[in-house]
Amino acid sequence: MMIPANIKSIGKIDYHACWEQMKQFTELRDSSTPDELWLVEHDPVFTLGLAGKEEHILIKDHSIPIIRSDRGGQVTYHGPQQIVIYILIDIKRLEFSIRELVTRIENGVISYLAEFGILANGDRDAPGVYVAGKKIASLGLKIRKGCSYHGLSFNFNLDKTPFSYINPCGYAGLQVVNLSELISGDVELNFATSAKRLAECLNRQIYT
Repeated sequence: MMIPANIKSIGKIDYHACWEQMKQFTELRDSSTPDELWLVEHDPVFTLGLAGKEEHILIKDHSIPIIRSDRGGQVTYHGPQQIVIYILIDIKRLEFSIRELVTRIENGVISYLAEFGILANGDRDAPGVYVAGKKIASLGLKIRKGCSYHGLSFNFNLDKTPFSYINPCGYAGLQVVNLSELISGDVELNFATSAKRLAECLNRQIYT
């Protein structure tokens, strides 16, 4: 029986500070260190993956910081009312390939959306989760010493305007969507509660 990751609700945190904490956690962990899922929220920031191309940033005349990180993937946006879950797990211990981990993360998001009656899908060629062709969740991971960090961003109810400044995840014309746009008005959503439930869905998919 695999032991699920500990879920830590961190709240709003500076992107750089959180990144440094993830790297430190990964460097210091050993084969007995429990896995963790960090639930965070960031102030507006664009991040580029290791191989991210500057050409995918279409508009630079704004005040939003642009940070090149060590995750995989192209450019994405983080901002208030976006659920970010950093996935700090020992994939060597779980005997997962990176591809299997990505699929399990996608399936966790898909199962969460299914609780609202929302049909979603992953894409093997363009990792993430989509609803009717619009992206609701993006993935970007770093593997170090057989362990992952960085993770998942899920569009809950954020201002989508900054996505128009970029080719999201490197795809021109890709549209994004919020959970808040997909559910009926009589369903009440709470950011913190929703983040915890999404993490529980990830745990269920990753550790069973």
